[in-house]
Amino acid sequence: MSKRIHGAGLLLATVCGLLLSACERPPVDTVQRGFRGTAMGQVYNPRIVAAQADLNRAPASLPAASPDGPKAGQIYQNVKVLGDLSVAEFARNMVSITSWVAPEQGCTYCHNPQNFADDSLYTKVVARRMLQMTQHINSDWKNHVAQTGVTCFTCHRGQPVPTNVWFNGPGPDADQRAIGDRAGQNAPAPLAALASLPGDPFSPFLGADAAQIRVIGTTALPSGNRQSTKQAEWTYSLMMHMSDSLGVNCTYCHNTRSFASWDASTPQRGVAWYGIRMARDLNESYLKPLTTVFPAERLGPSGDVAKLNCATCHQGAFKPLYGVSMLKDHPELAGSAQAQPVSMNAAPTTPSSMVVLFFAVNSPTLPEDAIARLSNLVAELKANPQIKAAISGYHSAAGNLPQNQDLAKNRAMAVRDALTAAGIETSRLELDKPMSAEANLSGEDPQARRVEVTMK
Repeated sequence: MSKRIHGAGLLLATVCGLLLSACERPPVDTVQRGFRGTAMGQVYNPRIVAAQADLNRAPASLPAASPDGPKAGQIYQNVKVLGDLSVAEFARNMVSITSWVAPEQGCTYCHNPQNFADDSLYTKVVARRMLQMTQHINSDWKNHVAQTGVTCFTCHRGQPVPTNVWFNGPGPDADQRAIGDRAGQNAPAPLAALASLPGDPFSPFLGADAAQIRVIGTTALPSGNRQSTKQAEWTYSLMMHMSDSLGVNCTYCHNTRSFASWDASTPQRGVAWYGIRMARDLNESYLKPLTTVFPAERLGPSGDVAKLNCATCHQGAFKPLYGVSMLKDHPELAGSAQAQPVSMNAAPTTPSSMVVLFFAVNSPTLPEDAIARLSNLVAELKANPQIKAAISGYHSAAGNLPQNQDLAKNRAMAVRDALTAAGIETSRLELDKPMSAEANLSGEDPQARRVEVTMK
């Protein structure tokens, strides 16, 4: 009898262990993303964050090189990018890129050691185009990357081929045609966070023929919304990928009271909106044209080139490298400011602009470049009297909470006063409740000392 009881106890313990294996083991950290009572808290597991620390740690930058002397384009042959740098700056840049992309292979991964001007290696042609793409991101997609920007390391992290890329999904399974097309579903895929949702949410949404992502109606009745449950599953698959790629949940962008409402969403939703369109732009303008450059073994099953998605840069962090900027040490990758690219599938309810201002430690005083940074936003507000702007002040998660909140509020009010002085009515400027910045591994985080101004 005692043996049976003992055996039953072991069985019960095993079952309980299996049931609890999917739960988060405390302690966990939480960050309030919105008003209390709206279930808008982000949960961060310190063990998972710590495991990602090495992957998201920026490497040390080489000492700055002298800009004096002849230009690289005057000394070296066939320099089509960065030729306006001095020879010393050019060499520093090449050494840095080698350490970011091909630390084991070295210079010969892209260059013919007998003739560095030779373009016979496809990797050199691709690298040149990727440099241009990096400059394009930093100059023309500030609505997504802000002043932090990206470098080659953001995606590569010491690997010749970025870890997170995607190819077009295969067609219907040959052995499944007799029972119908599964539509890419019911086969848990890592790209969809192992959910039984469509395993390739990228082909329909991150390419040229981008499908409509929004499936939620804006009224209680359909009123013309013909989106089906199957279409919603494709959208949910993309959303699962985005959450998994950033290490966050839905409330990082959405208010659970109304997922569809832009007015109730966080500023991050606007940033994500631009990120989706940036991914489309990069895939179509820079990666797909390289299809004929890559050898067959570098192409996907259907002959398409590797493309990027959210995980390519973020790799499990809400901000790549947890917000550390490498661009400040590599201004040659910043490119030149141009007009923002035309957004694809733009929706009239989508925020059209966002400005992020960073403040000094313990100071509510506007940064020196604030007026210049706000000028385009002021022009948009004056040109569109029906549009409002939300002003969100952030503060550190560490330290005295009331003092941090007051500081974030005073910074937001300073930005509001600057916009009012520029001719924008106070009634069109909405101050959000001070919000705590995301979890950060490096202690004092400059990203916590910021105010975000978002068009609504």
